[in-house]
Amino acid sequence: MEISEIRVRMINNDSKMKAVVSVTFDEVFVVHDIKVIEGDKGVFVAMPSRRSPDGVYRDIVHPINTEFRSILVKMIIDRYEQEKEIQAIPQCEAQEENI
Repeated sequence: MEISEIRVRMINNDSKMKAVVSVTFDEVFVVHDIKVIEGDKGVFVAMPSRRSPDGVYRDIVHPINTEFRSILVKMIIDRYEQEKEIQAIPQCEAQEENI
């Protein structure tokens, strides 16, 4: 299985949720609503989940082994960091122009 694409939609507000991600596998299957969240020890990835009748949130989709989870999480965070850098560039240029 190959990860064909990772799309990141940045969340530009003061919430702990920093981005919503879609991951495409083998150019034929996509998982939406993967979240990048700012925690006390940095960002982490939360799989799409749904609240069950007993009030507990349960993942709808998730990797079934640790090795693939590690690969997927690293790729998502790397792509998130790239997008964060891209979005920071125009802000820096605008600040320099105002000086």
